[in-house]
Amino acid sequence: MYAVVEQAYVSVTEPTNLELVRKFMTSNGFRNTRNNDYENRDLGIIIEDLHDENVLTQNGLLYFIDTVFFLTENFSS
Repeated sequence: MYAVVEQAYVSVTEPTNLELVRKFMTSNGFRNTRNNDYENRDLGIIIEDLHDENVLTQNGLLYFIDTVFFLTENFSS
C-alpha cells in the first residue's frame, strides 16, 4: 500500500455511478458497511467517503480522490 501525495489532474468525462463503485469494491473483497463506506476484514482496511465527489470517472475508469482510510488491528504489511 502506498500513499499518494500528488496526482495529475483528472478530467471528469461522465458522472460517477455509485453502483459501479460498489461493484468494484465488492469484487476486491470489500463489503459495504453503510452509505459510501467499505471494509475488508481480511486485509484490515476500512475505506470511507466514497461518494460521487470523491470517486471521479474519466473514460470509464474510477479515480479515488480524497477518500478516508483506516487500518485495523488485522492489517498486516
